[in-house]
Amino acid sequence: MHTLNELGYRQPTPVQAQAIPRILAGQDVIAEAQTGTGKTAAFALPLIQRLSRTPTSIDGYHPIRGLVLVPTRELAVQVGDNTLEYGQRLGMRVISIFGGVRFDNQIRKMKRGADILVATPGRLLDMLIQNKLSLSHLEMLVLDEADRMLDLGFIHDIRKLMGFMPQSRQTLLFSATLNGPVEALAESMLQQPERIQITRRNAASQQVKQSAYAVTNTDKTDVLAYLIREGNWQQTLVFTRTKRRADLVAAQLQDEGIGALAIHGDRHQRERLAALQAFSNGEVAVLVATDVAARGLDIEALPQVVNYDLPNQPEAYVHRIGRTGRAGRRGWAISLVAPEERRFLQAISALIGKSLQVQPVPRFEQGRWIEGAPLAEKKAKPAGKSRQRKPEQPAPDASVGAPKRPGLRPSMFKK
Repeated sequence: MHTLNELGYRQPTPVQAQAIPRILAGQDVIAEAQTGTGKTAAFALPLIQRLSRTPTSIDGYHPIRGLVLVPTRELAVQVGDNTLEYGQRLGMRVISIFGGVRFDNQIRKMKRGADILVATPGRLLDMLIQNKLSLSHLEMLVLDEADRMLDLGFIHDIRKLMGFMPQSRQTLLFSATLNGPVEALAESMLQQPERIQITRRNAASQQVKQSAYAVTNTDKTDVLAYLIREGNWQQTLVFTRTKRRADLVAAQLQDEGIGALAIHGDRHQRERLAALQAFSNGEVAVLVATDVAARGLDIEALPQVVNYDLPNQPEAYVHRIGRTGRAGRRGWAISLVAPEERRFLQAISALIGKSLQVQPVPRFEQGRWIEGAPLAEKKAKPAGKSRQRKPEQPAPDASVGAPKRPGLRPSMFKK
């Protein structure tokens, strides 16, 4: 309780209020709740509490009794840091392991073992196959962001990992969305689980204002730069569909004088962590990310996210906009919708049960956004020097970059 008071926890969130008593009672749990509702604390706190009742150390070595599987490196770091923060007063040893860094360095980290291990499935499986670790003492297993792990193709690794674990264990599955494959996985791994569903399936957060603006693919960077400048946005997370697109958008924003960095799976782990740190510290205003890299980003009070490209999987939209409007705060999710992406917007509307209609790009006047009105000619940004880039043909799915046009035109602000 003292630790929770120090960390500012006063009132449990709905998922915490429902999950924690069931987990403490030893039940298997399937919990479906939106991103940003406190899922990490909902499983980490009772995990720590249960394991602390019977502390175990064998000649100074801590056997792994709690395991949290996560889909990405960033989420491994985030969940590991949070769990360590919760458990350090109780002497819990918590370690995160993941790919993208030297194998031998992580082996050294595990020299004294860990009470709780947070891991990505691939790296953990490699260590188990090489007999660097043992899960023979495992008491509690958590699958966090289970839907994303399946999206990323970890199902085979997860099933192989089951062979290294005792059958007698408590298993918890947490996810923002539950679909057929996740349900099938849960049925094969959990025993008579208690089900917790905090919100309607695939619902978008009520704390997030959602806007969709009609643009062309070639105008997207100009419009994004305009929104950032006129709104004086200091911290904006931008989503693209591909890694190449993320690099291109970050470079274009830098050319516009806007501090931006890209984060995606092709970047080394140290580069990804450095970019995230720079963004969190306010050293850059914009972080451009792919869906994979963005899982696990936990940035307090992130005011807005931008869908530079709409995802072709509507469930990804729910995860993206869940990066803002967290912990009871208000957020704003903006989508830049090219004509060829309107079919994606329709699929998203059907999934979340809310009609998202494209509007003209708003103009900024007297410190506020004016929605639905065309921009006056005098508001257009003066034409600047065009960047010299090799011409490219925009692809039908808007997944490749297009040459930048020099400046905003009033036509961009009409539907």
